[in-house]
Amino acid sequence: MQTETRQVWAKCLEIIRQEVNEQSFKTWFEPIVPLRIQHNTLTIQVPSQFFYEWLEENYVHALRKAIDYTLGRQGMLEYSIIVDKGDRKNPPIALNVPNQKSTTPPPVQRRPEPTIYESPFQLKDLDSLELDSYLNPHYAFDNFVEGDCNRLGRSAGLAVAQRPGVTSFNPLMIYGGVGLGKTHLIQAIGNYIKSTQSNKFVLYVSSEKFVNQFINAIRNNTLQAFTNFYMQIDVLILDDVQFLAGKEKTQESFFHIFNHLHQSGKQIIMSSDRPPRDLAGMQDRLLSRFKWGLTADLQQPDFETRIAIIQKKLQADGIYIKDEVIEYLAHSVDTNVRELEGVIVSLMAHASLNRREIDMDLARTTLKNIVVDNEKEITVDNIFDAIIAHFDVTMTDLKGKSRKKEIVFPRQVAMYLMKEFTNLPLKSIGYHFGGRDHSTVIHAVQNISVLIDSDKDVEGRIQKLYKHFNRVRVRA
Repeated sequence: MQTETRQVWAKCLEIIRQEVNEQSFKTWFEPIVPLRIQHNTLTIQVPSQFFYEWLEENYVHALRKAIDYTLGRQGMLEYSIIVDKGDRKNPPIALNVPNQKSTTPPPVQRRPEPTIYESPFQLKDLDSLELDSYLNPHYAFDNFVEGDCNRLGRSAGLAVAQRPGVTSFNPLMIYGGVGLGKTHLIQAIGNYIKSTQSNKFVLYVSSEKFVNQFINAIRNNTLQAFTNFYMQIDVLILDDVQFLAGKEKTQESFFHIFNHLHQSGKQIIMSSDRPPRDLAGMQDRLLSRFKWGLTADLQQPDFETRIAIIQKKLQADGIYIKDEVIEYLAHSVDTNVRELEGVIVSLMAHASLNRREIDMDLARTTLKNIVVDNEKEITVDNIFDAIIAHFDVTMTDLKGKSRKKEIVFPRQVAMYLMKEFTNLPLKSIGYHFGGRDHSTVIHAVQNISVLIDSDKDVEGRIQKLYKHFNRVRVRA
């Protein structure tokens, strides 16, 4: 029985890993211990009441989906919450609580009725697809932070959501790198349509899922029924369309579905990790149709947008932290939204589990384990290379005796950075600049410090150099 329980939970984790980012998975799902399966109910043990509440509030959709895949639609979930960790003499005390939000399967959406075809697409053939739109209710326009990096995509998405199939944005293609909010945006469109136009059948499906369904339809001799089903959808949302590359038969099937939906005035929404012109392994006729509507990209969020994302997340969870900590996080994580949100979740978890206030010390400690190269050692050569590239000067200029302003300023900035980033004594720093004494280094550091506080242009240059080294300068 215990072996079966572990196997079922391992399958659940495979599904959950696809739904959440890696840091959230490690923080919230790896500590869970599967206890038993009884009467089609899986019991899992969580380390605290806070842990249980966080799962119920933020990951119930992922858990529900995992239970559906492993135990079926009637599967249930129960938590065993440790309320007393015990000691050597006394075992832990746990409280069993049924899953509050996902014991009941999602409401059944209307199923497209077969029209002139003799046999409808059966439930087993479509893997329960007609019972759910497979939309995550947490993805909404309200919690999608708008910035210069995504304004076009969000505006187009809202226009499509308000008038699906009517605007010229059909199909709507959203593309961008990993973790920039593509899935959030396209699902927000679907959730908006479902909430405002309940008569429309909305379906979200990943390209990988679509391919697997197509293969199953061929194997089970239900290809016509598979096609019929998709042709009756009002709003089709296809995620990660790049995975169709190289799959000729699947592309041919999707081509016919695409044509039928488009000609019928139905809305098609897609996401990709690259623009249509860069999608190798796709049929030309399909690529040309991808370009019929609007293609909008999502870029890496800028500093201001990252701050807004952090503030939005904290506001939603009712948590307050100081502005300097928010700026530190925004400077430290500049890759994508998913990693930024993962850092915030991890930070809140550390604060709650350790009963600590979220301050700079906790932020630095947390980021050391998450952000790659956050504290990577910086050498004298690294600093020289950065200064030479940033100011377009030479090593001879920096070590020479020139008193020209365009040379003196970069030289002083280099001294300032060596003082900040290395453990070299002032005399050693002076040595690297043609044997200058420590008083020259002190003067340079003081001068740059004053300019940072009084000159916005200088402050901006220093911040760029800090960012180059993946470090953050916190204002005094």
